[in-house]
Amino acid sequence: MHRGPKSNLDRLWQPSASRWLLRQRASLLAEIRSFFAAREVLEVETPLLASASVTDVHIRSLSSCLQAPDGWQRFYLQTSPEFAMKRLLAAGSGPIYQICKAFRDGEDGPAHNPEFTMLEWYRPGFDHHRLMDEMDELLAAVLGTPAAERVTYRQTFERRLGLDPHRASIAQLQTAASQAGVSLAGQGPEDRDGWLHLLMSHVLEPDLGRGRPTFLHDFPASQAALARLRSVEGPCEGCVYEVAERFEVYVEGVELANGFHELADAREQRQRFVADLEQRQALGLEDVPIDERLLAALDAGLPDCAGVALGVDRLLMLLTGATELRKVISFPINLA
Repeated sequence: MHRGPKSNLDRLWQPSASRWLLRQRASLLAEIRSFFAAREVLEVETPLLASASVTDVHIRSLSSCLQAPDGWQRFYLQTSPEFAMKRLLAAGSGPIYQICKAFRDGEDGPAHNPEFTMLEWYRPGFDHHRLMDEMDELLAAVLGTPAAERVTYRQTFERRLGLDPHRASIAQLQTAASQAGVSLAGQGPEDRDGWLHLLMSHVLEPDLGRGRPTFLHDFPASQAALARLRSVEGPCEGCVYEVAERFEVYVEGVELANGFHELADAREQRQRFVADLEQRQALGLEDVPIDERLLAALDAGLPDCAGVALGVDRLLMLLTGATELRKVISFPINLA
């Protein structure tokens, strides 16, 4: 039978990743599992669908309606396995890790895809600094990187912009963005954290992790998410402020991981969830249910621990030299 000229559909069935990259992914996953097996960290699985999701205003969840015995019920594709893994920790699991799919709406670009692979692990008895030590060991094992540098959030802003991010006014942050040539369109005039995020992502991040990984830690308390807070002395006499015991990891300008000394106080966590929901309402974002099962687990007793989530696809990009995430995924969203 005669076939006409090939259409675009004749090519759309093919994967975007080469056979060599598929083998590199398999090898990377095997190395990660070997790393944790040697340290007796247990691999676990938790549901991708759950009745609640994150309240974070910067993360958009995907949802689906399922037919349950008592009628249709909305479930959320998890943006991270964090909540379910903390329930395991509270039940006495000990150190655990998971390699799974995670989902976030609106994630698109050279380093994003709405469906991606995440490595997440938790270490009872660790704080965020000790977990940074282990992250450094993992990066050395899989990427061959030298020892990481560690800088505080404040030091990074002071070195590059001459600003203390914990004390700078919104006007000073706006001026710094304008002087750096960053577009100010769409940025809320009173959104202080928004200005900090803008400066971090557009001015500071591209220079982080060059030559060796950078661990950025001690974030502003307003960006704590699920991390503990502690008081630190500022540069001026009698100047004390709170920072979040949180870190991010950068390699060659790529944000690779986000870790916390985990908040274990159920009451404080509820207050943060409620504050998130109030902010979501003010911004006109979709309301989401609070995860009451997580709060019950915290109330029952989460062990003192630190946890971190790492983007496996981005790690594979760095390992192979790929310039786009879609090159290391079999079927990115445009081919799914």
